[in-house]
Amino acid sequence: MSDPLAEFLARAASHLSPDPPGPDDPTSNPRGDHSLDPDGSAVIPPPPHRRAAVLVPVVFRRDGLRLVLTQRAANLRDHSGQVALPGGKIDPADPGPADAALREAHEEIGLAPESVRLLGYLDPYLSGTGFLVTPVIGVVPSDAAFTPNPTEVADVFEVPLPVLMNRERYVLQARVWQGRTRRYYALTFEDRLIWGVTAGILNNLRERLYPETGPHPAG
Repeated sequence: MSDPLAEFLARAASHLSPDPPGPDDPTSNPRGDHSLDPDGSAVIPPPPHRRAAVLVPVVFRRDGLRLVLTQRAANLRDHSGQVALPGGKIDPADPGPADAALREAHEEIGLAPESVRLLGYLDPYLSGTGFLVTPVIGVVPSDAAFTPNPTEVADVFEVPLPVLMNRERYVLQARVWQGRTRRYYALTFEDRLIWGVTAGILNNLRERLYPETGPHPAG
C-alpha cells in the first residue's frame, strides 16, 4: 500500500515553488478569476495590489490526507459566511508571506506556527478586489486540533484531499458582479460551497501536484 503522506511530500518537493513570488510587477498578468474569461474582456485590477497570504494546511489523519478550511464568521465586513483558507493581509511587520499566513492561522484557528512544516508556494492569485494572495502550503501534525476565533471564524472543517484534487469536481460558473460577468470555479463538499479565490487556489494546487484526471491515488 502506498504512503499518501510520502507521496504528497514528494510531489510538493517537485512541483511547488521553494521561494515566495517577488513584489508586484506592473507588466505581469497574475493568475486570477479573470484568467477564466474566454474572450479576454475581464477587467484586471491594476497595481499596486494589496498583498495577502493564506495557509493551505494539509493534515494526515487515520483515514488519509485532509485539507483544513474555515467558514468565515457571518458578521465580517468582507466575504462573510464564505469558505476560506486561513490567512489575511500581509502586515509591514511580517518578514514575508509565510510569516503572515502562519500568524493569521494562529489568530484564526489557534494553529501554532512552529508546528507547521512549510513545503513551498503556489502561484499568486489576484482577486477581483485587488488583493494579490500568496498561497503557502504546509503540513500540520496528525494530532492537530483547531480552535476557531469566533470573531473571525464560524467553523473549521476538513475535506479529504482526494475530493479537492479531483479535476471533475471543479465546475466553471458565472455571475454578474459590479455590472460585469465574473467567472470562477466552484465545488461542493457535503453542504459546503467552495468557490471564488479559495476554489481557484485549490485548483492551482491540483494543477501543480495532481494534474491527472480524476481522484489521485492518495487515500
